[in-house]
Amino acid sequence: MEWAAYAYAFVFALLGLGCLFLVVLGLPGTWAMLAIALLFELGDGVALPGPERVTFGWTLLAICAGLALVGEAVEAVAGVAGARFGGGTRRGMVGAFFGGLAGALFLTGLVPIPVLGTLLGAMLGAFLGAWIGEATAPEARGREHNLRAALGAAAGRLGGTIAKLAIGVVMWVLLLRAALP
Repeated sequence: MEWAAYAYAFVFALLGLGCLFLVVLGLPGTWAMLAIALLFELGDGVALPGPERVTFGWTLLAICAGLALVGEAVEAVAGVAGARFGGGTRRGMVGAFFGGLAGALFLTGLVPIPVLGTLLGAMLGAFLGAWIGEATAPEARGREHNLRAALGAAAGRLGGTIAKLAIGVVMWVLLLRAALP
């Protein structure tokens, strides 16, 4: 029955979209998507009426795991790279990294819109972390320098989230294509 395969693909598509939403919230949505696919694969695929089964295949799951790792690395390093691009020192880059993480966790409530609040919280955290790191450096370089580094960190954090979302979309499309009959 071909309709069962399409129903399975539709359910996976919805779950995958939910996982992409998690990415925007700063949560590990790419890993959740991979876990869903892995659970189906470990269960020997989804049994359809008749002898057919829908499976993703271990090669595709390994490729998606690699993509998820790349997405995490890009997201984690993007704020640091942005601070560096803005002329920040090592201290500002470390501040951008930890500030971005803390901002995503603790500053989300500043904007009570679910997706936007987390994204802005992470950007604000990276900005503040880089600013504080630069301002407390032994060789303080002034407000303009601190502002450039902090703005670079915030822009980098936004770019990292967008890049991770794009990687998540690629994963979703690859897995969904494998789920279709």
